[in-house]
Amino acid sequence: MIISVKQVRNFFICVLIPLAVGYASSVISNLIAGIDISTYYTQLIKPSFAPVGFVFPIVWTILYILMGISSYLIIKNGCELAKVKDAMFFYWLQLALNFIWSILFFGLDLRLTAMVDLVILLLVVINMTLKFAKINKKAAYLNIPYIIWLIYAGFLNYFIWIINR
Repeated sequence: MIISVKQVRNFFICVLIPLAVGYASSVISNLIAGIDISTYYTQLIKPSFAPVGFVFPIVWTILYILMGISSYLIIKNGCELAKVKDAMFFYWLQLALNFIWSILFFGLDLRLTAMVDLVILLLVVINMTLKFAKINKKAAYLNIPYIIWLIYAGFLNYFIWIINR
């Protein structure tokens, strides 16, 4: 199988988009909060199951790459197909909700609102994954770590909100 330059370009664009969205969200959060997110995180009172701060950029980088790969597997089926458009709507929606979470939690100090955003994000990602599964099962499977992480992040967000009220 020969891979075209266009396919390689599309693959890299698909991977770079979620990475750029995640990076932009953290930069905006830092600017709004006036403090680095990692410093902010260390100053919070956290539950015993909270990971050390350096874990987050590693996990999110992996998750963003998996998101990008899964989106590529979907769009290569044909962006003009209704089921691809529908699935990608939920992909873009989850990316927007993901972008907003850091700004709410770190930038604006709205931990309860961030938790509501995260619950909606989780539901959207589950829906997106189900839609991806109808097009490409591998694309759906790539989002399972994301769903697991969002569930964990939801518990973490909840307990940080309760403890730091």
